[in-house]
Amino acid sequence: MYNIQLGKSGLSVPTVAVGCMRIADMSEKQISAFIETALQNNANFFDHADIYGGGKCEEVFGNAIKTLNREDIIIQTKCGIRKGLFDFSYEHIIESVEGSLRRLNTDYIDVLLLHRPDTLVEPDEVARAFDELKSSGKVRHFGVSNQTPYQIELLKKSLNMPICANQLQLSIMHTPIIDSGINLNMYNDASVNHDSGVLDYCRLNDITIQPWSPVQYGFFEGCFIDNEKFPELNKTMQKIAEKYSVNKNTIAFAWLLRHPAKMQPVTGTTNTERLNDYLKAADITLTREEWYEIYLAAGNKLP
Repeated sequence: MYNIQLGKSGLSVPTVAVGCMRIADMSEKQISAFIETALQNNANFFDHADIYGGGKCEEVFGNAIKTLNREDIIIQTKCGIRKGLFDFSYEHIIESVEGSLRRLNTDYIDVLLLHRPDTLVEPDEVARAFDELKSSGKVRHFGVSNQTPYQIELLKKSLNMPICANQLQLSIMHTPIIDSGINLNMYNDASVNHDSGVLDYCRLNDITIQPWSPVQYGFFEGCFIDNEKFPELNKTMQKIAEKYSVNKNTIAFAWLLRHPAKMQPVTGTTNTERLNDYLKAADITLTREEWYEIYLAAGNKLP
């Protein structure tokens, strides 16, 4: 596992983040094995959100890390989603962080992301909350998720610290942030710019993209690996996987890591064997030819 810089934060992080969205119902033994597998692979960056498992994911994780040195792990969590609405108000951000700190059994959060855009956002309120959390030592770095360049620019107008990360949906089977750039000035569907050029914007502004659902297609419709709906893609991935003596899970992550944006994909599994597969991707560098071969096998076309 190699490390990258998380945006302009100055924080060195492993290039694969360990997602904890599905750990709520795991036993203590399973969670300990899950965390141990990650740490054995030098993957010490764990991604949470206050809504995952209704807060239980943070709680069971906090119980599991009591015996660990807090400085040896990096915790990222997210706030801003309430039932039926998004809320970036000062009061909600502060309340959410206090809850996460309590559940995670920690005095500080390394990275806090705003979870999806709140169209009623008041950037000055966000800045007030961030300033208070930063000065108190409760949060060290800040980022966003699923936000467009102009939404980030609106926040930056008031913020006194950099946005270090933007968590975006991206996988071999979900590539709109890549497609629109390749198909610029075309009339086909792939040319539609859904996100104001967020990929290039993040690269230009040193904001680390954290791909979520990296082995999923659609909006949580399922995994594309070994899925009969995608025979050509799986055939191509299998061929390339055999070349590197790994499996298709590893190739799915290697495909993301090959992009020069220096992304930090977030795993979504609770299976330790599969987690091992994903983390192995850091040891593989696909060729340009292999990257495009996989892209085309996913059903994409080059103009």
